[in-house]
Amino acid sequence: MRTAEYERITRETQIRMTINLDGQGQSRIDTGIGFFDHLLENFAKHGLVDLEADIKGDLHVDQHHTVEDTGIALGELIKKALGDKKGIARTGFFIFPMDESLVLSSLDLSGRPYLVFQAQFKHKRVGEFETHLTEDFFQGFSSALGANLHIRVDYGRSDHHKIEAIFKSV
Repeated sequence: MRTAEYERITRETQIRMTINLDGQGQSRIDTGIGFFDHLLENFAKHGLVDLEADIKGDLHVDQHHTVEDTGIALGELIKKALGDKKGIARTGFFIFPMDESLVLSSLDLSGRPYLVFQAQFKHKRVGEFETHLTEDFFQGFSSALGANLHIRVDYGRSDHHKIEAIFKSV
């Protein structure tokens, strides 16, 4: 089975995660940011991976360290679970419609990290989640995973739907 555990402890965050890449989409997530929990739960559900994450960050400062470090930790976790990557398709893409929003994501597990992120948000927050941190999450994720990741929001009215479609698409 392709499973892994990962722990990342910095001055700003304490992150413990486990993943089963051959799971059924089950998750138990606690980041202290409700909408971010929802996004990671959807990442697991639509990726058919089992994911557990206990994340404590310096939310009294802001959300940046928590969100960015979670992206880094998730990238490291998946990289560890993939091992030598034998038996997988190295590249893939997905187009995800969510109500009025449409998102395209394309991924290459090349070992050469790069992020292209084309999305605009109308509001500073969805719930308590700071929308601009979506890009920071995927920057950390793609760098730690060693993936070339392109994300494009073609259109959408609701920032909630656009961001959720991004996580489901990836």
